[in-house]
Amino acid sequence: MPRAPGPVFPPHPAPASRLKRLATPVGVMAVVVGAFGYVAAVDPNESGHYPVCPMLRFTGLLCPGCGGLRSAHAFAHGDIPAALGSNALAVVGYAVFAVVWLLWAVRASRGRPMRIALAPAYWWAAGALLLVFSVIRNLPIGSALAP
Repeated sequence: MPRAPGPVFPPHPAPASRLKRLATPVGVMAVVVGAFGYVAAVDPNESGHYPVCPMLRFTGLLCPGCGGLRSAHAFAHGDIPAALGSNALAVVGYAVFAVVWLLWAVRASRGRPMRIALAPAYWWAAGALLLVFSVIRNLPIGSALAP
């Protein structure tokens, strides 16, 4: 007696080529390099090129991002002390981005997905760090952190 046909499964798709796997990380890096290139070419220290921070304009307080464009401009020109003086937290962010991007690119080239699953406590800690940085840079004692 013939057996009834079993379920038919589609064939496994062929693994993506290394070039396809790296397309997204390389595309993201191209956008970042383009943005840094623009900020390097168009000096944020000259007025009229970029909008003023709304928080600074309406409250007179520096937000965690204030000085970020000047920091990126100095960083793109290799002036790390000036970049740190404009926004030290942004420079730390550039380093964190570089490490995460490198891990992403390596994992993508090996065909392994990149997953960042942080516990809520880490997100709360990051928010607290931004808040503390904002408060300190607006106090006289933290004037070295102001741009």
